[in-house]
Amino acid sequence: MPGTRKLGRTTAHRKAMLRGMVTYLLENGCIETTLTRAKEVRSLAENMITLGKTNTLASRRAAMAFITKEDVVKKLFDVIAPDYADTNGGYTQIYKLGPRRGDAAEMALIKLTKFDNIKKDEKADKKADKKTEADDKAAEAETAKAE
Repeated sequence: MPGTRKLGRTTAHRKAMLRGMVTYLLENGCIETTLTRAKEVRSLAENMITLGKTNTLASRRAAMAFITKEDVVKKLFDVIAPDYADTNGGYTQIYKLGPRRGDAAEMALIKLTKFDNIKKDEKADKKADKKTEADDKAAEAETAKAE
């Protein structure tokens, strides 16, 4: 695991937390968390995106060993990594948000740099899925009427 920050947790708890955060970041594109956690998540997420760029069976298995959701791995290799094919590193950005109200912990927003492109692709995919579903339902209705 990159970094030496302990984040006030045991090793197993820290690894599980970071795996969950990286999975969530790749799934949704951005996370609001503490600054130190964001710095740890950045290195791990960038490693996962670099794995996604190689797109081999071994890299896919390595990503599956770390990322907790299978559909996020598919998204990483099919949607996210191709967007960064011509970029070497710097796949994430961290924005400082100021202190948290309850404990004054420094908060930050970590997001993928091409987050907007990924969201547009997902919206286009959803629209295409809805159109095909509507076409399928219309075809089924026509066949039902014909019978």
